[in-house]
Amino acid sequence: MKGGLAAIGSVVAAFGGVLPTAAFAAATQAQFAVSGPFRRSTVAEIARKLAAQEFQAPDSSLPDVLQNLSYDQYRDIRFRREKSIWADQKLPFQLQLFHRGAYFKQPVEVALVNKGEATHLPYDPEMFSFGSLVPQPIPNEDIGFAGIRIHGPINTPDYYDEIAVFQGASYFRSLAKGQVYGISARGLALKTADPEGEEFPTFRAFWVERPSEAADSIVVSALLDSPSTTGAYRFTLRPGMPTLMDVEAQLFPRVDLQKVGLAPGTSMYFFSGNGPHDIDDFRPSVHDSDGLLMVTGRGERLWRPLANPKTLQISAFSDTAPRGFGLIQRNRNFDDYEDLEAAYQRRPSLWIEPVGDWGSGLVTLIEIPTDSEIHDNIVAYWNPHEPIPAGSEFSFAYRLAWGGDPEAALGSARVTSTRSGQVPNDRDSGMRLFVVDYSLAAGIDRGAIGQPKATVSSYKGSVKNVVLQNNDVTGGFRLSFQLDPGSEELIELRAELHFDNGEPAETWVYRWTA
Repeated sequence: MKGGLAAIGSVVAAFGGVLPTAAFAAATQAQFAVSGPFRRSTVAEIARKLAAQEFQAPDSSLPDVLQNLSYDQYRDIRFRREKSIWADQKLPFQLQLFHRGAYFKQPVEVALVNKGEATHLPYDPEMFSFGSLVPQPIPNEDIGFAGIRIHGPINTPDYYDEIAVFQGASYFRSLAKGQVYGISARGLALKTADPEGEEFPTFRAFWVERPSEAADSIVVSALLDSPSTTGAYRFTLRPGMPTLMDVEAQLFPRVDLQKVGLAPGTSMYFFSGNGPHDIDDFRPSVHDSDGLLMVTGRGERLWRPLANPKTLQISAFSDTAPRGFGLIQRNRNFDDYEDLEAAYQRRPSLWIEPVGDWGSGLVTLIEIPTDSEIHDNIVAYWNPHEPIPAGSEFSFAYRLAWGGDPEAALGSARVTSTRSGQVPNDRDSGMRLFVVDYSLAAGIDRGAIGQPKATVSSYKGSVKNVVLQNNDVTGGFRLSFQLDPGSEELIELRAELHFDNGEPAETWVYRWTA
């Protein structure tokens, strides 16, 4: 770590000649994102050394004036746009910071990287505006930040919209052109839905590399830490439609990682026409994602509609070398949401493509009961079959695509909607009617591929009256069938379309619960 005039000089250079009031405090208080040489391996070296030590939770205490901020008080603290990092340098990206407080008390260190040199970015109250709800006086010492956000001209060339946020534990989110925030990703999931409680790793520090004037991407490195493991992450963000994020990660476990989720996505599903609900709401549907899409190592495409169950549900899909999976917002019609503020039809899908062979494991889907749309209740991730042993170094990489349906994952026929309800005129039997609509990919003529055959199978219960017909309104197909659950509480369903010419179609899989 540099000290004295050399350290202060590098801070001045990083800020374009403007020295923040907390610069001297920064030279001594940074633990990880310190000023000094920065290489591609720097964060991994820090994580490796940290893993050899006993875990120590970061000090989340704040000066008294900030310690007990309410949600409304915290929202009254805003970053000043004119203080954005690189705002005066005509670069394709800008960086803004989140203030600590309320739900986001844990300190996050930030450094700027330019030409192989990292410069610690100190907290400065002048970066923020404080509304009338915020107590005074605001401290001047370097208390760190709560997270970072990346801005760029994704929608129009003359305005820097927010395109990525890293805030809260190891959560981050992004979106594509024309979209609004919805689903989130995480660096790592540990012990999710475990009776003993989930462990939430956190990003302790970020290193943000200065982009060149002609760059179409920006690189962010992050240090992850938790009682069970440390990690070094490198994110390369390319905005667009979709917005792409390449993730390279190394884990350094302190203990054997058995209940571990790689590339986790976290979303919200409240209700839709898929299944019964007793929610009194003017809107037809409320969700950030409506299905889990998978392309297996064998090339089979699976679509699993989401549900808001009465009890916690965990579904696992065994696979080897998965080609991709993700939580998808497939329904893009405003009429199916009727929400002018939430704009659920503009929420991004999140598609994960592993880089390299991820071996054998499980695509795991967790559905948690919720009585409100403010709670994220859907989690999906890859769980390797083999534990990651303590003391090892485990590397993996993947690409995140924030946008719509992933082009590479689509077959000739895909599921566009799933609806279910009581069988009409037979309300006392307990029979359920399912209606599954399929659309055809662009350029495929329904007459040319012929009428497919449909098969529907169930694990427990019984399936009756399977009917497949042309849907002349959409140009696709509609599959309907009845399920007699009998006395069963949980039934797995599977539907397939078979074309004579071998055209690939998504396989519909579903878990019905009483």
